[in-house]
Order: sequence, then structure tokens, then C-alpha cells
Amino acid sequence: MSKVDFYILPTDSLSARLEFACKLCEKAWRLGHRVYLHCQDADQRDLLDQLLWRFKGEAFVPHDLAEAHADARVALGLADDAGDHRDLLINLGVDVPGFVSQFERIAEIVVEEPGIRQSARERFRFYREQGYALQDHRLQRL
Repeated sequence: MSKVDFYILPTDSLSARLEFACKLCEKAWRLGHRVYLHCQDADQRDLLDQLLWRFKGEAFVPHDLAEAHADARVALGLADDAGDHRDLLINLGVDVPGFVSQFERIAEIVVEEPGIRQSARERFRFYREQGYALQDHRLQRL
């Protein structure tokens, strides 16, 4: 069964959520994992695409859009299919994607924005009811 980590950030900033997703993605990528970032919509995906190239001055995370190159080690997607990705899912959508069970690890990033918090509670409830191993990480600073 997959392990689900909820990262709770001490801010209501939506941009902080995406920046943390970039940091998490970079760490997993450097450790040799394949990462699938599931985005809420095309605007969020485009913003994340830009952030992955410049979020860290001295480094970038090579990535591609899942629709263009499904086999990329780091892929950004919107669809109901994550292709062959199995390692890490970073879910930035408001719902649990239908393909969630194919991943070993799932990361949910939560900020203090009311809509994000409410959808995170619903996802947490879903994972708990399905028997996933849950862990929360309350970050003190960014």
C-alpha cells in the first residue's frame, strides 16, 4: 500500500505551495526517483513548468509535460493517466486522482488557504478510509 505524506506549510500563499513542490521534486529527482506532478489546471501546470527551471538560482529540475513525453523522469500532467510513473506523485489537484494507487509515495502539500485546507481534509479522509499509511509533516518555516 502507498504511503501518503501531507506537508502542512505555515502560510496561506499558493506560490509557496508550488515552490515547496519544486523543492520536494528536486530532492526526489536527485535521489533517482521518477516524479509525476499532478496539476489542477493548465495555468498551474504552466506556472510550475516555469518554476522548475528557475526556483533555485544555481540549479534546475529537467522535466517535461506528461502529454508530450510520458516517459520523462519528472513529468507535469493534468490527465487521468500518469503513464508508467510509479515512484512519487505530488498531487497539486483538489481531488485524489484515479491513478493514485499505482504510486509508492504520494505527497500532498497544504497551505492555510481555506479552499486548499478543506480539499486536503477531504483527501486525508479518503486516504484514511482506503487504508493508506498516512504521515503529516507540520513545517515551522519555509
